[in-house]
Amino acid sequence: MPPSLPTRRGVLGGLGALAVAGSFGLAAAGRSASAIASDADVRVRYWNLFSGGDGVNMIAMLDAFRRANPRVDVKDSTLQWGNPYYTKLAMAAAGQRAPDLAVMHLGRIPGFAPGRLLDPWDVELLARYGVREADFDPLLWKRAVVDGKLYGLPLDIHAQLCFYRRDVCAKAGLLGDDGDLAAVSSPEEWFKALKAARKATKGGLQTLGMKANEPNFSWWFFLSFYTQLGGTCLSADGRDLTFDTDKAVEVLEFLRQHVTDGYTTPVGIADGEMFINGSPFTWEGNWSVPVFGGAKLDYGATPLPAVFGRAATHAESHCFVLPHQEGRGGPTDEGAHQLAAYVVRHALDWSRGGHIPAYKPTLKDEEYRALKPQSEYVSAMDHMAVEPDVWFAGSTGILAQRVGPAVAASNSGSASPDATARRMRGIFEKLLTMKDPMAGRAAAAAGGGAA
Repeated sequence: MPPSLPTRRGVLGGLGALAVAGSFGLAAAGRSASAIASDADVRVRYWNLFSGGDGVNMIAMLDAFRRANPRVDVKDSTLQWGNPYYTKLAMAAAGQRAPDLAVMHLGRIPGFAPGRLLDPWDVELLARYGVREADFDPLLWKRAVVDGKLYGLPLDIHAQLCFYRRDVCAKAGLLGDDGDLAAVSSPEEWFKALKAARKATKGGLQTLGMKANEPNFSWWFFLSFYTQLGGTCLSADGRDLTFDTDKAVEVLEFLRQHVTDGYTTPVGIADGEMFINGSPFTWEGNWSVPVFGGAKLDYGATPLPAVFGRAATHAESHCFVLPHQEGRGGPTDEGAHQLAAYVVRHALDWSRGGHIPAYKPTLKDEEYRALKPQSEYVSAMDHMAVEPDVWFAGSTGILAQRVGPAVAASNSGSASPDATARRMRGIFEKLLTMKDPMAGRAAAAAGGGAA
């Protein structure tokens, strides 16, 4: 979720309540001191970064787990989203103070020193709790595997979407016979649609919200359309630069045209608020579904328009990870596996917050298929534009911190698309020469150095 969302809550306490008798078959002799104190067989310490509607949904799912599993005491803590969370998690893992279970963005796994700061999942144990590789999109599962071992258990896909007001788009003649937004297949068709939508929009409102000056969103939208053009940033092994400046310029010019043609205001606009008040379009993450749904809008959502010949929309995923612990195993580790598998399998509740469930059986659930607009954009998982699998990528990673401002500068007109494309290529070149600081920190900790 974006850094502009509400501040992450502090620590949330959670005590276990009810459970399936014998779900662990743990002997009292194997109970930890903390579990004995809470009259549970085992206590699982769980860190996450969910606030707002996501936080509410996660708490509800944890409470459901507690009711179903009384012998497992879940002690959950919600920490600040973004780099503060990852820094604290890395320090805890390196310093032998890690929680038993944590949430991470899938794209951050390569930089988190798998095998040092993260422990691999026991796939046989996950299967005992009903979660198997066949239940997931192959790309998601592959991204979670490092050196043949699974380090992330995918929970969801969260994608950048094109939200649209049906009332305004109907007036502009932009809806198909099914009442959904008609597809476009070129930049020319898209700008023609924006022109029609502007004529149908109340005065004073922008036609499209695209957060043109916000670095994270700027990078995500760039990556979406750059992937549509067939562009790549690095080779499959992450060692060689493949960034195409010509394709980059084409995308940067496309994004900037939204500003120069007056369809979006580059600075100082609350895009979500404008959309609620009548703007026909806004590009946002799927986490905005509860906000727009709560406003009782007649709206829909699709993946970003496929203007460059192929569908691609930026996507990331939350996943469960096992922060490194010496001697991991036993009842507590089994409890972490059981809790993660439970949440993944009960992702229908999670999807109400807008996320696409990673657990494919949920997509066939009639309740999920009835969710609107969630079921309208589920195809986004079939054409995910993801960052390279390298240590400096992933949500709020170094790559986004450096290329995001460059794209935003191009959008606003303070740098030309050509100069920006060359600057972006230079950023990749420099990052390729750098070493993963997480790996070094983990190595120092393993050798007895300070965490």
